[in-house]
Amino acid sequence: MKKPNLLLLVVLSITFVTLSNAQHKRYAIKNGIGLQGGITQFDILTDNFTTNSNTGWIAGLSATVDIPHKWYTVSYNITLSENNVDIAAISLTNPTAQFIEYKLLTAQLSFLFHTKLIGSNLTLDLGPMLQYNGDLELKDDSNEGLIIANYDTLFTEDISKISNFNVNGVVGLSAGFGSFKLKGHYVYGFTNMLSNLNNEDLNVGNNQEFKGNQSMLTFTAQLTF
Repeated sequence: MKKPNLLLLVVLSITFVTLSNAQHKRYAIKNGIGLQGGITQFDILTDNFTTNSNTGWIAGLSATVDIPHKWYTVSYNITLSENNVDIAAISLTNPTAQFIEYKLLTAQLSFLFHTKLIGSNLTLDLGPMLQYNGDLELKDDSNEGLIIANYDTLFTEDISKISNFNVNGVVGLSAGFGSFKLKGHYVYGFTNMLSNLNNEDLNVGNNQEFKGNQSMLTFTAQLTF
């Protein structure tokens, strides 16, 4: 009686291992590390200032987890960028407004879902993003002392201390073949990135609160290993 029971146990064990290996091969998880780089177009959506979007650069790393039988993949991304934006200002000698260029350095961490529209060759990308950014810096220090348009006593150097931590949302598309993809994403800031200016005791004279949301387009190329 013991031999038939032992034989049955061996058969069941072999069957279980075989099915497990077959299932693993059928649903193999593919992981990849990607390098990406490209350009940005950045703006601040606000009623406080008159702005123009401007271009910058972006570079970063991504870690992708792809399960072939699922309708989506996921990725973790970390990017660094230097973004530029133009804000209108005037001088005491020339009341005609001119656009002054500012730069903003950012570090961003995002978690994205990639919905497979045409397999892995075309995906809809969506997810949250955490951002740490520096101050809003004048690119040319000679523009200090100019007055921000629509204000009487707010100078160009007064608006640098914006909020350093922000929460964004990302949506866009990725397209490509194999390990190479082109990506176009829109990043919107859910938090008020100008809120810190309300704590700076700025003499603006009209008790108007500062409020602005980040708006950024990114166009990147990514190579995955």
